Amino acid sequence: MALKQLRIGTRASQLALWQANWVKSELEKRYPGMEVSLVKIKTIGDKILDVPLAQVGGKGLFVKEIEEAMLRGEIDIAVHSMKDVPTEFPEGLGLVCITEREDPRDAVISNGTPFAELRQGARIGTSALRRQAQLLKVRPDMEMVIIRGNVETRMKKLETEGLDAVILAAAGLKRLGFADRIVEYLSPDLSLPAIGQGALGLECRLDDEKVRETIAFFNHPDTSHAVRAERALLWRCEGGCQVPIAAFGEVTGDQLKLTGFIASVDGKTSLKDSITGPAADCEKLGVQLAERLLKAGGADILKEVYQREVSREKEIPV
Repeated sequence: MALKQLRIGTRASQLALWQANWVKSELEKRYPGMEVSLVKIKTIGDKILDVPLAQVGGKGLFVKEIEEAMLRGEIDIAVHSMKDVPTEFPEGLGLVCITEREDPRDAVISNGTPFAELRQGARIGTSALRRQAQLLKVRPDMEMVIIRGNVETRMKKLETEGLDAVILAAAGLKRLGFADRIVEYLSPDLSLPAIGQGALGLECRLDDEKVRETIAFFNHPDTSHAVRAERALLWRCEGGCQVPIAAFGEVTGDQLKLTGFIASVDGKTSLKDSITGPAADCEKLGVQLAERLLKAGGADILKEVYQREVSREKEIPV
């Protein structure tokens, strides 16, 4: 018998609410008698808007308070952007569904000029060190400007901060109805997506069998295999969501191809490699690829990045 009510924990940003409302709508369609409500929760990532995320500490910035509410029994499930979800969970909680992926690519918002044609010294707005490193690798002349805020706020910074372009996740732009603002989709060969980009994750208490059964239909096997491989690579590299590590899994039939990338923040030193194998071995493939990247020099690159992060964190007033 289906649950009579379900409480969804979500951030209050425009995109987070779109995602939570989509889950709510799908649940109501499948279980017409169920009462589904949203509980808005402010996370530390929402509260600190004047400091780049990499300086705040990249793990759990957008999920910690939501997970605490779940442990207190105030919500039944949480809806996350997969790229915000840490690779480890508090005891008793876990990721039980990964939804079908929206477009995983990065997208260019500009005044009509594609990336390759942007002027020398162009000022590019981005919120991710991963994007910064990859774009500087091909265009070291560019100036990367770290921007914060919701999707609409970041797009407005094109004018308010005199930027030549803003790079955002295509998935968020499409979900919010801004696809017509996209000047160009960046190929993963140029800008490998963030781990889990484009997919949503549903988290709940692992001992709540009724909730797990109720939301199981959201899980998309191919996306789940791809994202779990990406997250295994991130876990092995001990990376947070604000470290220049990227990975992208693609499932064809029963095979998974995973591409991974590790770089210095300035993009001057980087490594990229791929691995292919059975999709069912997704997490094993992610760890194997991470091991190869780390042994090839990735460990030294990341050590330098983490030291830089720690020194910057010490500069932030508490």
